[in-house]
Amino acid sequence: MLKRGVGSPCTRKGEPMQKKNCYLTLFLSTLKLSAFTFGGGYVIVPLMRRRFVEGLHWIDENEMIDLIAIAQSSPGPIAVNASIIIGYRVAGVLGALCTILGTVLPPLVILSLVSLVYAAFRDNAIVNVVMGCMQAGVAAVICDVVISMAQGILKLKKALPIIVMVLAFVGQAVFHLNVILIIVLCGLIGAINTLQMCKKGGQDT
Repeated sequence: MLKRGVGSPCTRKGEPMQKKNCYLTLFLSTLKLSAFTFGGGYVIVPLMRRRFVEGLHWIDENEMIDLIAIAQSSPGPIAVNASIIIGYRVAGVLGALCTILGTVLPPLVILSLVSLVYAAFRDNAIVNVVMGCMQAGVAAVICDVVISMAQGILKLKKALPIIVMVLAFVGQAVFHLNVILIIVLCGLIGAINTLQMCKKGGQDT
């Protein structure tokens, strides 16, 4: 079960922030990330990491990897899932409501406006060139996400997560296995490993 950590992450220099400021920070952070991020959910992940891990220090690196894994394996867009989980982790249900509103509002407004002029711009050569360049930038950002998450796994220095990561990559890149199947299998491996560790810990005591 996802829980808020010991002590509220909404702290600054040891003093609890006012709840209003905490909710406002969550809303504005996700609003800015969503408004100026193009290319899908995987692009927003490193920006969330930079904001909430490196900037605000509300979530640590390993926990961020876990939250992203939960968001990815859950139904729905990863950006929305990640914002809900981060908001709840930081400030509970109201925090989740603030982050999901901040994440959904910009694309809702932008797409509504784009739909009005889409027919006029869809065959425009300049627009096509701009979109092509944006796709190249998105590919670079996604590579950064992969490298950052892989480094987090390697830092754990545990054989099983590293082996699972390599096998999952091979299964997708070489054998083109269904992503859902890979996620389910990885989850089962993690569950079995956790049960074995708990059983071993119980026997030791």
